[in-house]
Amino acid sequence: MKPLHVTDDIRDRYTELGCWGKPTAVDLWDRNAVLYPDREAVVDSTRRMTWAQAKTWYERVAIGLLELGIKRDEVVASQLPNLVETLLLMRALEKAGILGLPMLTTLRHSELEYLLKAVDARGIVILPEYRNFDYHQMVQEIGPNLPGLKHVFVAGDKAPPGTISLNDMGEKPLEKKYPPGYLDGTGIGPYDIRTLRTTSGTTGVPKIIEYLNGEWLVGKTDADRWRMTVDDVALALAPVIGGPGGGPAHWAAPHVAAKAVMMERFEAEEALQLIAKERVTIVGGVPAQMAQMVGHPKLNQYDISSLRIFFIAGAPCTYNLAKQCEEKMRCQVIGAFGSLDSGRLTSASVDDPLEVRLLSVGKIYPGDEVRMVDDDGGEVPAGEVGEIIWRGPTVLGSYYRDLERTLRVRGGEPDGFFHTGDLGKFDDEGNIYIVGRKKDIIIRGGQNVSPMEIENLLFTHPKMLNVAVVPMPDPVMGEKVCAYVIPKEGAYFDFDEMVGFLREKRIAIYKLPERLEIVDKFPMAGDGQKINKHELAEDMARKLKAEGKV
Repeated sequence: MKPLHVTDDIRDRYTELGCWGKPTAVDLWDRNAVLYPDREAVVDSTRRMTWAQAKTWYERVAIGLLELGIKRDEVVASQLPNLVETLLLMRALEKAGILGLPMLTTLRHSELEYLLKAVDARGIVILPEYRNFDYHQMVQEIGPNLPGLKHVFVAGDKAPPGTISLNDMGEKPLEKKYPPGYLDGTGIGPYDIRTLRTTSGTTGVPKIIEYLNGEWLVGKTDADRWRMTVDDVALALAPVIGGPGGGPAHWAAPHVAAKAVMMERFEAEEALQLIAKERVTIVGGVPAQMAQMVGHPKLNQYDISSLRIFFIAGAPCTYNLAKQCEEKMRCQVIGAFGSLDSGRLTSASVDDPLEVRLLSVGKIYPGDEVRMVDDDGGEVPAGEVGEIIWRGPTVLGSYYRDLERTLRVRGGEPDGFFHTGDLGKFDDEGNIYIVGRKKDIIIRGGQNVSPMEIENLLFTHPKMLNVAVVPMPDPVMGEKVCAYVIPKEGAYFDFDEMVGFLREKRIAIYKLPERLEIVDKFPMAGDGQKINKHELAEDMARKLKAEGKV
């Protein structure tokens, strides 16, 4: 499928820059199967596959999908955790020219039905059961409302009646029925839409995003910046679909034929065990996962000396947490920044100084252009805060079959600047520092308060485990500041201590939180990738209403 917004001029310009038209993801896997046939490519808790075995599997599945009558540019959705099949399914779909729609495992009936109907999906791939939830039953219940959904595929060893086992397809020598090169020319090209993606749907119906087949530049640049080699082992803690688990394990690793390790369900101690067992060198996760690992009482009981990089994205990470990670896990913290709606904009390097790595999200990718603008669209000077807008070859996302909406967020032009809604600033070396979300700014009586600023200060308190700052409605000021806090185990933390600590940091009085909520855990979005602040704000609004204060 061709992207609606990419003109011939845009395609030619980025190709001439050396950013587009490069080997696709499946090309890299095919190459590795020839160069490193017996080296392990991907493993999870139950399966291990070499590059040669992986290629055989995904080509057989590609043939099997075509034999079922699924046509080019039709959609096969999937709802899988991090598994061997999660990565290989993407390669099979690319080989067959079929669009994938990978979805987070947290989506349920209403979101799933909406998405499958919106893309007229021909099939869906699931685990029959995961985290005590019956996905097979959910698909059966919404199936009557989806006349276009013809096939239910399952990963794993158990295939309920009426479903098709992916592993059975991958084990049958279907290639013997066809001449050599049968799949040549059927795959998704370097200028085609490679896959569809969705948002988590926490604030409304999920958005559907088309992604160009151009992640080559991001993966290659990251592999270079992180000095990756064939001997690296990349562990995906967060989801590889739309999460930072995909940065090292999905996009960077194939460039150097490094092994990818899939963690199906995150648990801090099990992650430490996995690093020790597989001699992991790079992990990809979110700050919440990092915090649990850094603070785990058994951290020092596991040999994680192989680890050299903890790659984080998906949510802001405080300086204090990142520094603790470097000190306790003896690795380098590497950040990045991007948007699910558009693509990845930056990544840091192992060669960056400590303060740059811990405080910034690194530099932009080759060919990209970035501006920081004020509310009127005017560019602000270096060092000053503005909304981050960007364009270039790593802006790969567009809204599914919706040219009007795509152009609207790009300033009306096919290759216009994408407005991220994030606030940031440049330093003199071209590193980008994220200040917060434009929409998250709390406006207290006409004065702007950045939640991230307050969170970063509170994170330095010795009793703090996690914190989220959200707005709370106020009949006079419009909004005030509320802090939700998870103290460290056994620690007592109250409102007076919080305010006193922040006053010592000499912040403006109007920025001080005017309410403290102590909780045991936060609601999470995106398969546990980030705190669901929308839900916290709604919780506070309900409490204030019950108390008769609004």
